[in-house]
Amino acid sequence: MPLDGIPSRAAAERLLTAAAQRNPGPWIDHSRYVAQAAAAIARAHHELDEESAYIVGLLHDVGRQEGPTNMRHVIDGYTFLSDLGYDTAGRVCLTHSFPLPIVESAAGEWDCTAEELELVRRFLAEWSMDDYDRLIQLCDALAMPDGLVLIEQRLVDVVLRHGFNDYTLPRWRAYLALRDQFSAAVGRSIYELLSPSAAFKIV
Repeated sequence: MPLDGIPSRAAAERLLTAAAQRNPGPWIDHSRYVAQAAAAIARAHHELDEESAYIVGLLHDVGRQEGPTNMRHVIDGYTFLSDLGYDTAGRVCLTHSFPLPIVESAAGEWDCTAEELELVRRFLAEWSMDDYDRLIQLCDALAMPDGLVLIEQRLVDVVLRHGFNDYTLPRWRAYLALRDQFSAAVGRSIYELLSPSAAFKIV
């Protein structure tokens, strides 16, 4: 069943195009690969809607339109889409970086106010992640700007850019658990769904 609280695909594409004009960068191609991976996995998953998965994947990083920010992009995306009435898409902006629902587990720096950080902390404590939250967390960890990669490649890339913290290894375990969870749900390795026979390939 399609999700409520998200734009149409056409509207989502327009939002991303406008965002790219405001702040061009590799995050745009990354977002497109996240969307394609999410749609491919959802297509094989009996409880997920392919179109909805594509849309929330496409917009998960739209908060980056505000400029070269770090973790505040999750807040900016949440606020931007929620203000447009797309509360579900906005929520995924907020949850996509948190396979562990703990603000301190973020790989990047919190460049926001104390009040904004507390908002994220409360949201993560109160919201029970659903399969769309988890799917975009997984696909975010599969997508680089130049294509899809093994999850281990992406995790190492993030550490090389942001360094280790006390939550790095628990985060890695959480991402690997998501990979295994969705592989079990679709009855085969997710990598089989993201093969060169699809419209994209693992690099």
